[in-house]
Order: sequence, then C-alpha cells, then structure tokens
Amino acid sequence: MDVPDLIPVCHEPGYRTDTIGHWQGGQFFASIVRLGSRYRAILHRFDAAGRHLDARVRSTEDLAEAERLLAEWLDALPGREYGDIAIAPFSVHVDGELYGLVREDYEPDEVDEEDGEGASVHFELYPDCLGFNAPWDGCYDT
Repeated sequence: MDVPDLIPVCHEPGYRTDTIGHWQGGQFFASIVRLGSRYRAILHRFDAAGRHLDARVRSTEDLAEAERLLAEWLDALPGREYGDIAIAPFSVHVDGELYGLVREDYEPDEVDEEDGEGASVHFELYPDCLGFNAPWDGCYDT
C-alpha cells in the first residue's frame, strides 16, 4: 500500500482526537498534553490542503487553565466544525520541544511480511504519542 501525502485522522468524540476538525481557514488539531509536571495546550492550524500553518502552545501547571485556554482558542476559530481531517507531515519546535506529525521508518526486519508494502512507514504525532500506520484509515495507536 502506498504511503499517502496526507495522513487521515479520524475524529473520535470523547477520546484523544475529540478536538480536531475544520474551520473557515482550513483544518485544526487541538489537544492538551502533560509533559512532566506541566500541561501543554496545543492548537495546530492547517490550510484546506492539509499543510501546517502554525502552532499555538502554552504551558501551565494547572489542567483547568490548559482546558480554559484550549476552549478559548477553539471558540476563536470561525466556522469551527469537529470531524475527520487529513494533514501533511510537519514538525516545529517550541521551547525546545518537538511538535509535529513525523515520519518514522521501520527497519525491514521489524515489519511482518503479511503487513505488505508501506507497512514499514509510521507517522508519530508529537508530543501526543499518537501513531498512524497502513492501512491509512485514520485510526491511531497509542
């Protein structure tokens, strides 16, 4: 199976991809991640073609504050609708931390022959620790 240029991500209400979708300017992926003792409110915006536009990241020690920030950012997206997205790989660094959807190739001996072509490719969303693989159906591994 060929590796797609855009990686589909399924919207799952109540789970890790609860706050993804489309807005007037394109697509978005929002989340809260705990790194060490701090929480990160994260909002990635993409154009309609799935190319990364920008990342907004704020760190706080308080989960409620991170949730408030994320809700504020999401409310400011005109025409926001939650749903499935498809985005291109990207990477940015904020305060020394990697944020992005990064391609990671497996060594041939790590791939089960039954998985077929394209199975040696994996995309990891950092710092969320969501993994995307063939068959590229938008489902993720944690």
